[in-house]
Amino acid sequence: MRLFLYLIVTAVAAFLPSAAFAQSSAPAAAGGEAVEIVVLGDSLSAGYLLPPNEAFPSQLEQALREKGHNISVINAGVSGDTSSGGLSRLDWSVPPTADAVIVELGANDALRGIDPAATRANLEAIVARLTSRGVKVLVAGMLAPRNLGEEYASNFDPIFPEIAAAHDALLYPFFLDGVAMDPKLNLADGMHPTGEGVSVIVARMLPLVEELIARTR
Repeated sequence: MRLFLYLIVTAVAAFLPSAAFAQSSAPAAAGGEAVEIVVLGDSLSAGYLLPPNEAFPSQLEQALREKGHNISVINAGVSGDTSSGGLSRLDWSVPPTADAVIVELGANDALRGIDPAATRANLEAIVARLTSRGVKVLVAGMLAPRNLGEEYASNFDPIFPEIAAAHDALLYPFFLDGVAMDPKLNLADGMHPTGEGVSVIVARMLPLVEELIARTR
């Protein structure tokens, strides 16, 4: 497990600068009409082994409300879910009332060595169906473990930025940026963030989520 995270962190340095990608030149104005965001994800965002109030959706909602946003964030994360699972439950996981969705899927695909072509097709379908409904999307990316080989990584890593670009969705390239491989920010399994680790993710992603809110308006 720790080897997987080490390989992921090693890949980050060659992928994008740390944290800077979360900055937005067009932050959303606080307040306004209520906005509903759904987090469609796996155990990383669902809050594996954490109290509900420490899971990513809850902490994100609290951070946004503290900045004055009229917001609700729904936890639609399922531990162990793959991109295929997310696609199969999309219509009932994302209600018609949703204004925006954060798509955090793909980590379990990489852990299981699923064909990147299948992962791409599933995530493409998810984002396409959401945007066709008028839902604004933020894609939270993942990187492949390097022990699966360079060919696998070269096919897996570009999935997230390319799908985001194709559908004019926002992109947060690596969901675990700033948290992976830090023992103080992860549970004993070395893979899932603690409540403090989730706080780091929220802080880094917050400017981009504010841009997502602005797009819904």
